[in-house]
Amino acid sequence: MASPDVLLPARPSNARIFGRAVRTGMGDLRSNYTWWSWSSGWLLRCLMEVAFFGLIGLLLQSREATYFLLIGRGLFVGVAETMWVIQSAAWERGTGTLPLLVSAPGRAWPAFAGRSTQWLPSAATTSLVSLLIVPPLFGFGMTPEGIVASALAAVVSVIASYGFALPIAAIVLRRPSWRNAASNVTHNVMGLVCGALVPVAFWPAPVQWFAQIFPVTHSLRGLRAVLEGAANGWGELVAGLGLGLGLGALWFAFGAWLLERFAEAARHGTIDIDT
Repeated sequence: MASPDVLLPARPSNARIFGRAVRTGMGDLRSNYTWWSWSSGWLLRCLMEVAFFGLIGLLLQSREATYFLLIGRGLFVGVAETMWVIQSAAWERGTGTLPLLVSAPGRAWPAFAGRSTQWLPSAATTSLVSLLIVPPLFGFGMTPEGIVASALAAVVSVIASYGFALPIAAIVLRRPSWRNAASNVTHNVMGLVCGALVPVAFWPAPVQWFAQIFPVTHSLRGLRAVLEGAANGWGELVAGLGLGLGLGALWFAFGAWLLERFAEAARHGTIDIDT
């Protein structure tokens, strides 16, 4: 037992751990990309992806379908990038830092969650640039209102989807070999049902209900309302963004809880954290 005269260091706050982890994550981002490699590599690849879906609309000889696909995929391309949170959380096991994280005096979830924010700046920028550049190439102009709505939808969709990815990342930490499959299955299923490729109403009722768990379903619906000139477009956008953020916060809280359960299990030796 420690002497009463010995002052034990206070446990670092969650906010402090999260802030330091964010700084580490931004360092990871800078090590992954330079401005040139990001813009000429990743961003260009995403722009080509969005344009590919626009070409599908042209093949269908439907201007409405072309616009629908350009907006849906333009917003979703950044959301899909956010699913890298699932993979990067599992990297801690490969780099040997996991034993340090679970043995540290502070909580583990702020470290995992903070470092995973490295994907957010790239994802939000990718979505916004895709929405602003590709549709005009197909003859669809963007009004100032549309630019503002696109920026809001891109940022909110990415942040909320980051919260959604966190509990999946916590599960994958227990089975790191699942990380690529989990990320790919998640973003492909989400892309199919959230309204990015076909209207949510296209699906049977159970699938429509399932689609509501994804934050991007609601933010995309609101963005379309503004861009298509709906009478209450901004009201629908605000409601969609609010609902998306709320869902993202709930998923984030669930992910933080799962990460703490993982850390507790690792501390008690019920998970082999050296593999």
